[in-house]
Amino acid sequence: MRLTLLVPELIWPEPGDQLTLDKLPAPGFEWLDGHAAFRRSAPVSVEESLLDLFGLPAGGPAAFRRLGEAGAVAEDGHWLCADPVHLRFHHERIVLADAGAFDVDDGEAQALVAALNAEFADIGVFHAATARRWYLRLHQPAEHLAAPLSAVAGRRMDSDLSDKTSPLHRWLNEVQMFLHLHPVNAARAGAGKPAINSLWLWGAGTAGQPVAAFDALFADDTLAIGLGRAAGLAVHGRPENLGEVLAAKVQAPLVVLDQLLPTILYENPEGWRQTFTDLENHWFAPLRTQLGKAVHQLDIVAPTIYGRLQWTITGGERWKFWKKGRSPAVIANALAATAPEGKSS
Repeated sequence: MRLTLLVPELIWPEPGDQLTLDKLPAPGFEWLDGHAAFRRSAPVSVEESLLDLFGLPAGGPAAFRRLGEAGAVAEDGHWLCADPVHLRFHHERIVLADAGAFDVDDGEAQALVAALNAEFADIGVFHAATARRWYLRLHQPAEHLAAPLSAVAGRRMDSDLSDKTSPLHRWLNEVQMFLHLHPVNAARAGAGKPAINSLWLWGAGTAGQPVAAFDALFADDTLAIGLGRAAGLAVHGRPENLGEVLAAKVQAPLVVLDQLLPTILYENPEGWRQTFTDLENHWFAPLRTQLGKAVHQLDIVAPTIYGRLQWTITGGERWKFWKKGRSPAVIANALAATAPEGKSS
């Protein structure tokens, strides 16, 4: 088996955070790090990493994410992710919180989407696949460059995160005023809940045909599922451990282990530490014993704030007992001290 793991945020983004990084038991991960060829390149989002793994340029993730929704079928059109968000002022800056940071129920989502469709029918058609994931199918194509939601959640909005010259950016001001006055948000304010006062529009572009070097996908991520379906892969849910993948008896699986991502988005260091420990026990330590047996090659791809990190290890490397690996803390400090490929300090 040639196994590829996509593990966003595998290295904690604050190298000086000793409470999170110090004394983190990781013998399996350290062994893999010591025996693998390591490469670091410029930072990319998890969404861009997924597109790259499926042989696609950065454009068009909205159409694939929509295809990954339950019951979805492929449809032509000009698609955007139009996810509900809350914008708030913090220290004289605007900060964006995605719907993972506050509650939105299905009734609220459906009411707001119906109202948006009635008010802005000339722009396109909104659809809420879930309370947290909304879509906009434009009547006419529009250029709109914006970072994916995973790259903006919890971030200040004064940085260059979207194209301010896009016609949709100007139209979004009307949407924000409309949402501000909607009864759903009046009720949320009365209950002390954050208002759903904007949408994050992203994922525009032409959807190409994904070509995967894999024969199976294991993931819960909706974009990954959509890409897997479009590529004709057998799609399975995210496994709990390595044994589930080995039992499937596939030759070249891609496994998306994205459990660490929400702990970074929502600033949960204890959650990150516990989740890393789970990955160590259920994946990294077992991989050490299976390399050269059930697994002949392992690729770990990790989009992080430090850059896109990749470890590649083949079965023959397991005999090189003299090689020593690095702890996550050592890796974090080394990465923080240098710039990735293609980037200057």
